[in-house]
Parts: sequence; structure tokens; C-alpha cells
Amino acid sequence: MEDEATDRAHRIGQTRSVTVSRPVSEGTLEEAILALHAQKRELADSLLSGADGGAALSLEQLLALLRFGATEDV
Repeated sequence: MEDEATDRAHRIGQTRSVTVSRPVSEGTLEEAILALHAQKRELADSLLSGADGGAALSLEQLLALLRFGATEDV
């Protein structure tokens, strides 16, 4: 949602830069969710760019992306 709001600001004619800040406490569920989103975004970007990054994932790594608390080494 935040990405959409930031993008929308530019689409409606905003000419100045938009800064989005989101403080997140360490060790919280929100931190884990944001990390999971980042991992999924990186995987999607590599697959869409044609890079072979998706093929290098093991079954355990793929399952970790789908479960809460995905490992940080994915």
C-alpha cells in the first residue's frame, strides 16, 4: 500500500521528491513481514528480469518464502 501511495503522488503531478519514512521496531512481527516482502520482491525481480536466480533456490528456500519467519539467507 505504501508503494502505491508513493507512486500515486508522482502520478498526480507532484514535482517535488516524496520521502516515505516507516519506523519499525526490531524483533517485531512487522519487521519479519517486511523482510519477507523484500525477499519475495527480490525473487520476483530476478525471475522477471530473466536472471537464473529462481532456479538456484532449493525446495526448503521456496517453502521458507511461503512460511512466516523465512530464513535470512534466502
